[in-house]
Amino acid sequence: MAISVVWFKRDLRVDDHAALCAGAQRGKVIPLYIVEPEYWHLPDTSARQWEFTRESVQDLSLRLAQLGQPLIVRVGSAVQVLSQLRREIAFDAIFSHEETGNDWTFQRDKCVAQWAAAEGVQWAEFAQAGIERRSVGRNGWACRRDAFMARAPWPVPKGLAPLHLASDNVPGAGDLALVADPCPGRQKGGRAAADDLLHSFLHRRGQTYRKDMSSPVAGEWSCSRLSPYLALGVVSPRHVLAASFDRKRREKGAGTNWSKSLKSFDSRLAWRDHFIQKLEDQPSIETKHLHPSFAGLRGCDDALLQAWSDGQTGVPFVDACMRYLTHTGWLNFRMRSMLMAFACYHLWMDWRDPGLILARRFTDYEPGIHWSQVQMQAGTTGINTIRIYNPIKQGQDQDPTGEFTRKWVPELDGIAPEFLQDPWRRGGWPGYPAPVVDVAAAASFARKTMWGLRKDAQFRERSKGIVAKHASRKRPRGAPAKANRQLRLDL
Repeated sequence: MAISVVWFKRDLRVDDHAALCAGAQRGKVIPLYIVEPEYWHLPDTSARQWEFTRESVQDLSLRLAQLGQPLIVRVGSAVQVLSQLRREIAFDAIFSHEETGNDWTFQRDKCVAQWAAAEGVQWAEFAQAGIERRSVGRNGWACRRDAFMARAPWPVPKGLAPLHLASDNVPGAGDLALVADPCPGRQKGGRAAADDLLHSFLHRRGQTYRKDMSSPVAGEWSCSRLSPYLALGVVSPRHVLAASFDRKRREKGAGTNWSKSLKSFDSRLAWRDHFIQKLEDQPSIETKHLHPSFAGLRGCDDALLQAWSDGQTGVPFVDACMRYLTHTGWLNFRMRSMLMAFACYHLWMDWRDPGLILARRFTDYEPGIHWSQVQMQAGTTGINTIRIYNPIKQGQDQDPTGEFTRKWVPELDGIAPEFLQDPWRRGGWPGYPAPVVDVAAAASFARKTMWGLRKDAQFRERSKGIVAKHASRKRPRGAPAKANRQLRLDL
């Protein structure tokens, strides 16, 4: 009987798993997860991410054991692990999902492909979301993506034949010598937690999602909080979308807020694929300015970067958001955008340094979303509008009672509400630092500089190529929707 490796990467589940189904249909399956120490010492990974991954891997192993064959865990480089495993058991095929990760995983996959070809091992990869490898372009991409998401999910295999192979223990962060990274409010990994969140979002928490998602206070409850589970593939985007669609169908005509909120949620799932596709199409987005005119424009001040990272900028709402993120590993989207924009505009820093800090901080770090968004918020795409958030107004609008700011910046306890978001107007506050920059003057400088660059004819000409490659497309006039499941998000 044929023996295949099913290599689990960012797809830690047993349902809607094309690679697992392909392996099970072919014959015996070696379900494999490789702990790659080198990856976990990269500048965009962290102990908090590994601990979430570890919990999800352990949960996956239990679910595979229920099918008859527990997960085989090995520690080492992918090529070394696969070579050793092939000496133990003669597999001749590898099945996995395509991974749009950082440059390190891209280069690792190239090495695995070379090894497989040299060994005569077939390696088949499958899409697990609406991302296209070797995309033919953005024209028609949204329709193709929606068609993929509308397909029936892959079933869980009925069973896996047991194989007697040794498995390493799943190491902890200390075993991998990772830098200490306390995150007491971190979400727990595993499918049970994901299912509980999906159910509570679709039946209780999500009714006011559309209204609440911009607020760090209300968003903590009203947002789905599924992002880390989607990032690691603990649950598939197609499964989540199908559940949302079913909930919308049940609420149709009920006169509640559910339909509008779930429509916004579905559009966020489309937005997710839209941005990951950018990195798939252009991996250099992780390290190079998308629009070359911005190269060398900004640098990095270590003292300012440290103040921003520590939540000690002297701008209360910025500091509150950063401290909350450090504690929980999560932050709602608008506040993520504000943190990045503040670093790049007010502090005038190159996006790569603060981008790495946020990458490590986010439990739900998804390279495609992260680096595409980092450049968008830094204004270096050349095609998106320049959005310079006013952190004072954001604090007043998104935290009108001051509850969030006072909780995470307790140094300001006792300050009058009218000075909470800009304590320097009253001459400062004991125990809390003065702002590291003049907020208004820094914003004015950034706005003048960024818009000044855009006036250049060469800048506009270069932008045309970026639009052609990365901008979203509206559905052509007359194109059919997919049974009310067509998702669109024009960005």
